[in-house]
Amino acid sequence: MTTAPAGASLDASALRQRVADFVAEHDPQTTDQHEFLAARFDAGLAWVHFPEGEGGLGAPRALQPVVDAEFERLGFTPVGREGLVIGLGMAAPTILAFGTPEQRARYLKPLYTGEEIWCQLFSEPGAGSDLAALGTRAVRDGDAWTVSGQKVWTSLAHRADFAILVARTDPDVPKHKGITYFICDMSAEGVDVRALRQITGEAEFNEVYLNDVRIPDSQRLGAAGEGWRVAQTTLMNERVSIGGHPEPREGGLIGVVSGIWRERPEVRTPGLHDALLRLWVEAEAARLTKERLRQQLAIGQPGPEGSAAKFSFSRLNQEISGLELEMLGGEGLTYDDWTFRRPEGVEFAKRSAGFHYLRSKGNSIEGGTSEILRNIIAERVLGLPSEPRVDKDVAWKDLPK
Repeated sequence: MTTAPAGASLDASALRQRVADFVAEHDPQTTDQHEFLAARFDAGLAWVHFPEGEGGLGAPRALQPVVDAEFERLGFTPVGREGLVIGLGMAAPTILAFGTPEQRARYLKPLYTGEEIWCQLFSEPGAGSDLAALGTRAVRDGDAWTVSGQKVWTSLAHRADFAILVARTDPDVPKHKGITYFICDMSAEGVDVRALRQITGEAEFNEVYLNDVRIPDSQRLGAAGEGWRVAQTTLMNERVSIGGHPEPREGGLIGVVSGIWRERPEVRTPGLHDALLRLWVEAEAARLTKERLRQQLAIGQPGPEGSAAKFSFSRLNQEISGLELEMLGGEGLTYDDWTFRRPEGVEFAKRSAGFHYLRSKGNSIEGGTSEILRNIIAERVLGLPSEPRVDKDVAWKDLPK
């Protein structure tokens, strides 16, 4: 006979009462945010589907929105957490799925409270779309690994305390098999972070050089050589976090462009009207599809459907930003925001049309290129034949570099 999980008997009403009791003891208006979040973690109200003692109650994942909404209703709206997207959206679910009890105890709480910032050391100059072709090497040295290589497009590396890192540990097997997943201390000797300035003038990203960085074996996630399987958990969560966040109707760029149409009669032409209607309908269909995806995630794990959400987000953002420039004409072509800075996140709605157009070009690259996502959708969602792979059974060391 199977015993039900400890939190299986919790329902929405019981969780709302738990939140109310918690807020009665920790006034969100007078309690320091860090202390509030730490206490919320200890109470199991951080991620309710996580195990007890690790930020959760073992409750159904579908109840997380109930908890979040109740906290908001009772006056707690967290601020300044833009830099936690990689930790919360990618590192936490991966550590939960593959971490040891010691790793979960060490990393989950400070990750949730914001004490520690995380970044993602996956992409490389020669292995972006084809991540499995990565060449950063990790060589076993007693109870540690020595890691050398270069990573690129790394958001938050200049602020991060830790990174989720994939490196090649066995070059003698096919490329998907010889990879291992690590937690890297960004303050370790040999970690060199350099800014990458973008076409917008900003530097959201970095390149990171790893020069004989020692990583204890205790900071390995999953078995040696099983890093590709571990990385899939991270990547599926990443695509959902980029393309699957909730939005109201006319949220995002479609709301900006619709506002221009309503407020500025001089931009209204039949051709632009048809284009706006088409994109408005597509944006609304994408929004509702993402809402259905979130409901699906509430009862399970993210799957390849997240790739479709991220793909549609990228394409629509680029088309809508192009329409915005067309509406504004010469005014839309001006761009004088070249000041070098390190933004905490990307807020399209508060920036100029020129910024929208330039920054949206990166949407089809970050978080998985649109070309790769098309393959995932075709093969894993639509069930179409796989693309021919001539390197499937070839050792990584024998592949053309």
